[in-house]
Amino acid sequence: MARSEDAHKVSFEEALNRTGFGLYNYLVVSMAGFIVIALVCIAFSTTIIIPTSACELGTTSSQRGILAGAPVVGLILGAVLWGYLADIFGRRYTLIISLLAAATVNALASISVNWLMLMFLQFFATFLSAGQFPQAMTIVSESVPMSKRNLCILLVGSIFLLSQGLMAALAIPIIPLTFSYYLPSLGIYWNSWRTLMLVYSSPSLLSALWLYFMCESPKFLFSKGREAEAMDALKKIHRVNNLRSRTELQIKGGILVEPVDGGNAKGAGNQCAPLFKQPLLKSTIIMTLLFLFQQIPAFLIWLPTISAQFVQILETGEGSSLTLCGIIRKSLDSPPEDDDACALNVTSLLIVLVVGAIQSVTNVFMSLMISVTGRRNMAMFVTALCGLCGILVNLIPNAIASGVMFFIFLIGIVTSGLYTAIAVALFPTSLRTLAVALIMTGHRIGSFASVQIINLLFEVNCEAGFYVYASILAVSAVIAAFLEDDRKLGQASQGPKDEASKL
Repeated sequence: MARSEDAHKVSFEEALNRTGFGLYNYLVVSMAGFIVIALVCIAFSTTIIIPTSACELGTTSSQRGILAGAPVVGLILGAVLWGYLADIFGRRYTLIISLLAAATVNALASISVNWLMLMFLQFFATFLSAGQFPQAMTIVSESVPMSKRNLCILLVGSIFLLSQGLMAALAIPIIPLTFSYYLPSLGIYWNSWRTLMLVYSSPSLLSALWLYFMCESPKFLFSKGREAEAMDALKKIHRVNNLRSRTELQIKGGILVEPVDGGNAKGAGNQCAPLFKQPLLKSTIIMTLLFLFQQIPAFLIWLPTISAQFVQILETGEGSSLTLCGIIRKSLDSPPEDDDACALNVTSLLIVLVVGAIQSVTNVFMSLMISVTGRRNMAMFVTALCGLCGILVNLIPNAIASGVMFFIFLIGIVTSGLYTAIAVALFPTSLRTLAVALIMTGHRIGSFASVQIINLLFEVNCEAGFYVYASILAVSAVIAAFLEDDRKLGQASQGPKDEASKL
C-alpha cells in the first residue's frame, strides 16, 4: 500500500521544478542581493567610517586597526550561531530578526561618543548580521529550480563583490557635507559620517520589510515535516511565477520523503575526525592553505583609505614618479590640511566603486569560462597573475601604473568563490558543510590578523606587506596544482554545485 502511494509522489526538486521560473524567482534573487548589500553596509562600513571619524574620535593608527578588525571577529563568532538558529527556526524568520537587530545596533553606533563605543557597537552589529550571506544564498538555492540555480547564485555572488563599491556610492553625496550640529546631552557633533551610518542601516530595514512578504524556504518547511506549509509555499511560488495562467500546481500525491543522512547525527568530535585522516587529510590541508593564503579582503578593508591617499598626493602633482607605497609614505609624511584631514574625496570613493564593478564583472566572465578551463586551473591562473601584479606594485616607479597593478591584485578576491566550489566537490555530503565552515573560520581568523599586520606595515615597511601577501597568493597557484583537475571528474563534479550554492 505504501509503495502504491509513493508511486504518485514526486521528489522535492521535481516539485520545485514544476513551479517554473518567473517573477517570484526574480524577486527572491533581487531580495538576496539586497540582503547581501545590507550585510556589507553594516559589516564593512568601517572602511568608510574609520578615516572620516578619525579627527572627531581622535583615533590613533593602532586604534583604527582595531576598529577595522572588530567586525571580522563579529563575523567569525556569529556565523555558526546564526546558521544553527536558521536550521531550527527557519531562514525567513531568522533573517528578519537578524536584519532588524543589526540595523538597530548599527544606528546606535552613529551616536558613539568615543572609539571604544564605536568598536563595540560595530562588533555587535556585525555579530548580529553574520549569518545573512549564507542564509540569503540558502533561500535562493531552496526556492529556485535546479536548472537556474547556479545562474542565480552567480548573480548574488557578483552583487556581493560589487557591494563595497555600492557602499562607496552611498557615501559620495553624504561624506563631503560640512554640517555639524552639537548635541550637548551626548557631547558629540552630529555630522556627515554619523548620518552615513544611519543610511547604512536602511538597506537592512528595507530587506526585512521585503522578506516579510516572501515565503519561507519550502525545502526547510518540508525538512521539518511541515508538508502542508511547504505545499502552500510551492503553490504561492507557482502562482506568482505564472500570473497569466490559472492552472494550479499539479502535485497530487504529495512530496516524497527523502532519506536523512545519518552522518549528521554524529557528535561534533566524531564528525570532524575524518577531515584529519586519510583520504581527506590532503584535501583539508590544501584547501586550508589556499584560503589562508588569500588575504585580499584585508587589503579591501583599507582600500578607501589607500585611495584617498593616492588621490591626495596625485592632486599635488608631486607623486607621479612614485610607487603606491611611495605615495602612502609621502601622505604620512605630509599630513593634509585640517579641512581635509578626515575626509574621503569623491574621486577616491569613485575608485572604490570602479574596483567593485570590475571585480563583479570579472566574476561573471570567469564563471562563464569555468566549463572550459575547470575551477582548479582558473584559480591557478588568477592567483598567479594577481600575485605577480601585487609584487609589481613595488617595482614600477609610476603612480598610475603601480595603482593599476594594485587594482589587478585586488581582483584576486574572486578566487574565494572558486575555492568554495572546489571544497564542496572534494568533501563527501555528510562532511561538506562542516569542512567548508572550518576552512572559512581559519580564513577569517587570518583576515583579522592580516588587517592589523597590513595597517602596521603601511606605516613601517609598506613594500614588505605587498611582497609577503602577493608572494603567498602566487604560491597558492603551486599548492592548487596538487589538486586533481576537476574537468577529469566529469559528471561527478556537477552534483555538488547545487550544494555549493547553499554555503
